[in-house]
Amino acid sequence: MLLPTKMVEKPWGMDTLPTPFAAPDGKRIGEIWFEPPEQLPQLLVKYIFASEKLSIQVHPSDTQTEGMGLGKQGKEECWLVIDADEGATLGIGFNHQLGAEELRAASEDGSIEQLMIWHRVKPGDFFYIPANTVHAIGGGVSIIEIQQNSDITYRLYDYGRPRELHLDDGVAVSQAGVHDPANRRHLPDSGDVALVDGPHFRLDRVDGQPDAATAARYSGPLLVIPREGAAMVEGEQVQPGSCALAPTIAAVRFAEGSSCLITQPIK
Repeated sequence: MLLPTKMVEKPWGMDTLPTPFAAPDGKRIGEIWFEPPEQLPQLLVKYIFASEKLSIQVHPSDTQTEGMGLGKQGKEECWLVIDADEGATLGIGFNHQLGAEELRAASEDGSIEQLMIWHRVKPGDFFYIPANTVHAIGGGVSIIEIQQNSDITYRLYDYGRPRELHLDDGVAVSQAGVHDPANRRHLPDSGDVALVDGPHFRLDRVDGQPDAATAARYSGPLLVIPREGAAMVEGEQVQPGSCALAPTIAAVRFAEGSSCLITQPIK
């Protein structure tokens, strides 16, 4: 089943999108969302197209949202870079551990931008962003993001834009340290790759039909996101730029030479 798509205009979006997408004339598209199905409400898949820096922000964990009585899950996410201008960056973590007062002061005076680590990126770079990690998407970057389906975002710094900041909540949930190098990598050109295996979801890149070990890790409903070539889900063709729900991995036929992402929550 193909998931409904929502194209979202943003002032920081792009009017020229990477293949296979196209922005309507006169529109700056910042995000393309795939509506989570009833069977997998825990996950959200979206593409993000940023022509300028997005806010420096942080998300709480499940434990923190429960403790705050928000009635929602927290947010862990991951990014796969699909297109990037020369010199484009993603900001993740800091060059040293910051205390709460140092983080607040840096957010207030703007020095947080210089304290963060900005990774120069290219297509195929992958980053896992645990909850509580301070992060920001730089300009000239297009990514596909797989995340816990949560809208709780605390902005710490927004480059002087007239939007609300959330310093009390943001500082309270931040673990303002160095991003674990184990949570970032560059994908090989081909082959099945296990990208995330918990705690909240699993994610794999598969080239053609997945190998037996990869397929064995998937039980029950999953999402299929073609990147190159196509997949068939219960007789329905799924092309790049789309996302589909499959009842099981056995219900998916991956075209020879295709490259797809597959993901499902871990209950």
